[in-house]
Amino acid sequence: MVRGILVGRGAVQLTKKLIVNVADYETRLALLENGQVIEVQHERTRDLGIVGNIYLGRVQRVLPGMQAAFVEIGLEKAAFLYVGDLVPPKSAEEKSPTQSQNGAPQKSAESNHTAENGAGEDDDSVEASLPWSSDSGVFPKASDIIHNQKNRGYASTERPAEKKRNDARRLRIEEVLKQGQELLVQVIKDAIGTKGPRITCNITLPGRHIVFMPTYDHVGVSRKIVAEDERNRLKSILDDVRPEGTGFVARTLSMGVADEKLRADANYLISVWRDIQKRMVNLPPASLVQPELGLVKKCARDRLSEDVDSLIIDCSESFERVKQFVQMVDTQLLEKVEHYDGNEAIFDHYGIETELARAMSRKVWLKSGGYLIFDEAEALTAIDVNTGKFVGRRNLEDTILRTNLEAVKEVAYQLRLRNIGGMVIIDFIDMEEDEHRTKVLSALEDELKKDKARCNVVKISELGLVEMTRQRKRESLGNFLSEPCFYCEGKGTLKSKRTTVYEIFRELERQATRLHFNVLVVHAHPVVVDMIYGEEGESLAELEDKLAKQIIVKPRGSFHQEQYDIFGQRAVSGQEAKTNNGNEKTAPRMGDA
Repeated sequence: MVRGILVGRGAVQLTKKLIVNVADYETRLALLENGQVIEVQHERTRDLGIVGNIYLGRVQRVLPGMQAAFVEIGLEKAAFLYVGDLVPPKSAEEKSPTQSQNGAPQKSAESNHTAENGAGEDDDSVEASLPWSSDSGVFPKASDIIHNQKNRGYASTERPAEKKRNDARRLRIEEVLKQGQELLVQVIKDAIGTKGPRITCNITLPGRHIVFMPTYDHVGVSRKIVAEDERNRLKSILDDVRPEGTGFVARTLSMGVADEKLRADANYLISVWRDIQKRMVNLPPASLVQPELGLVKKCARDRLSEDVDSLIIDCSESFERVKQFVQMVDTQLLEKVEHYDGNEAIFDHYGIETELARAMSRKVWLKSGGYLIFDEAEALTAIDVNTGKFVGRRNLEDTILRTNLEAVKEVAYQLRLRNIGGMVIIDFIDMEEDEHRTKVLSALEDELKKDKARCNVVKISELGLVEMTRQRKRESLGNFLSEPCFYCEGKGTLKSKRTTVYEIFRELERQATRLHFNVLVVHAHPVVVDMIYGEEGESLAELEDKLAKQIIVKPRGSFHQEQYDIFGQRAVSGQEAKTNNGNEKTAPRMGDA
């Protein structure tokens, strides 16, 4: 089913498809808009993502200087807990949690929920994951399910009465946490590079229509729901059903949903929280309490909606499981779930493999002949824009502007496809006219509005540099699918052959005074040996005369290009010498200049 969106006099058709490739070892999900690959996610059986997982953690170390703590949650790396994730965001406690003094919805209160956890009203892609069910549980008392942590040493999220309501920022983490203390925490960001996962004490339990926040006294509604009557209806329902001291957020998908359905959702999530509370009592510290939902079901819960045309799965077993899941969620969406049984691999059929290969490339060509260079580092990602083969038709400024405007669309697309997050520096081609800079910056901001991840753009500099940030919750596609090169040790470059040759010559001069033999033997990579006997043959002969020793260079195919060994050898016996009290003298040099 294809939908048309009217724009001006014409109609632009926007089709959305979710394509799922399932294998025993890996599940892949791709979002296609009008046939173009927009996003790709991977879930590997041996390396499942942890965002959304709830753990019973144990404080490993408190860092007053950073106002943070390392918490052991049972993974290889300790998790990072910032003081701001220890205390729930400030809600408007002087007013009703659902209305301001004049009865209007509180926009400010709704926007300050923890930005990282994905459960904010402006972000329907909730990363924390729990199963959804239409089962309605018995409404529990707040005391049965909330703040029941005293036996576990849980840090209470309630601030002392004598403190002001706005003093959460002044809270000192060393006053609240102690080494060995146990905490119920939720992962909000995967481990990336050398950094461990980031966690929060502000638990969020998402359902299809609403998100339950057991530690946050607040009711909010998605900003995408703009009708005041509907916002008030949703707030009234959720405010009525929530236990004291807890909160709910109505997601975009809650718009128009019947009251009974929302209450059933709320009661189910409350019962899930109650079960979590019970389980954690009997678990040892650093244990997983509640895992996140799998990638496919999570996609069906969070992404399958009226504006999505189809969810296509190539695995019959997964297809049946998702159908059962969607049957519980919303029977009207059942017809959108399809099974792919074509002979061609599903990612090949939809051109996803080709786009994935392009996303792994450092250079991305533009249709005009220009190109982009992506350099992703731990601190930031640099993107360089070049005119390349594009020479334009009018003048230089026009060529530069057209290239930069074309680059804007591709940059925004690649950031989303590659899932690049953190700080990004874009080096546009220098523009002399302020009008052109403004036009490029405005175009970039417009393109980034299509991105569900939060983006913040700083004004363009006179040199054409744009600083921006993009929300990062998991590893980029490049980091996930690749690893540092074992040959260059992640540097991306090698010493030139000539540099290695000259290092060998200098080392021969050093060793000549230590190895009292007539012959010096060098083992090196074949390409280095070729240069020594070829272009540097004259230099080798001069070195032999200078040292009054014969130098023999032998190729070793197993050597790294920067590696070499030097031995002393007796000319008469041909026996390789031993130096340093019988130890063989070797000199692998893979880092010295």
